[in-house]
Amino acid sequence: MSGAGDGHDPSASSDPSGSYDPSAFVPFAVTVDLAVFTVRGGALHVLLIRRGQEPYRGAWALPGGFVTPRESAETAARRELAEETGLADDVVAALHLEQLRTYSEPDRDPRMRVVSVAFTALVPDMPEPAAEGGGDAAHARWMPSAEVGALAFDHAAILADARSRIGAKLEYTCLATAFCPPEFTLGELQAVYETVWDTTLDRPNFRRKVLATPGFVEAVPGAARLTGGRGKPAALYRAGPATTLHPPLLRPEGHPR
Repeated sequence: MSGAGDGHDPSASSDPSGSYDPSAFVPFAVTVDLAVFTVRGGALHVLLIRRGQEPYRGAWALPGGFVTPRESAETAARRELAEETGLADDVVAALHLEQLRTYSEPDRDPRMRVVSVAFTALVPDMPEPAAEGGGDAAHARWMPSAEVGALAFDHAAILADARSRIGAKLEYTCLATAFCPPEFTLGELQAVYETVWDTTLDRPNFRRKVLATPGFVEAVPGAARLTGGRGKPAALYRAGPATTLHPPLLRPEGHPR
C-alpha cells in the first residue's frame, strides 16, 4: 500500500526495526463478488440476489460480501455464495471459480473505500437457490442474462467482464460439452455456443471446425436422433478426451470479446 496523495509520508513513522504506524494509512475493506452463469432452457442465466439492506436496498446485485480477517478471498467467495443463495455447501464447494479481476475505483461503494476481488464460473446443472437469501440478500434467483437491468454498485461492469471471460473459455476449452446431454448432436452443441456468445453461427463451418479439432467430440457408432423436419436423423456424439481446444474455436470476427 502507498501513502502517496494523503499528504503524509508513512516512512516518517517507521523505525529501524521496520514497524509502522497503522494510523498513517486510510482504512478500507476487501469484498468478493461472484458472476455465476449457467444455461437453462436454451438461455444463458446469471445468479443474482436482491439486496435486503442499504445501500441499494431492493436492487439486484451479484452475490458477494466482505472478506473477514482470517479467510482468503476464495474462501469468502464460497461462504458468501452459500449464505446469500442457500445453495448446498457441497454444491458450492464443487464449483470451479475463476478469479476475474480486482475492482478498486475509490467511489465504487458509498459506505467506505472498498476493493473487490471478483470471481466467475460457468457451470451446468445448477439447482435453484433458496427462496429467501441470507446475509445482505432478501432472495436469490437465476435470471436470464438478456433480462438483467440496472445492478447495484459497479456490478454491471463486473457482469460484462465476466460474460466476456466465459465466452473466451468456450473458445479455448471443451466446456460447452458439459451443457449437452451425454449423447448429443452437433446442432445441440452449436446451440450452447450461440447461447453463450449471443450470436448465430454458420452450421457447416461450425461442424467442420468441431470435427477437425482433435479430441473435442467422438462419434457414437450407429446412433442417430431425429431433430425435426423431414431430414435424416442427425448423428450423435459424446464428449471426447480433450480438455482444451487446439486450434481454438474462435468467435466470429467483430463479435465483442
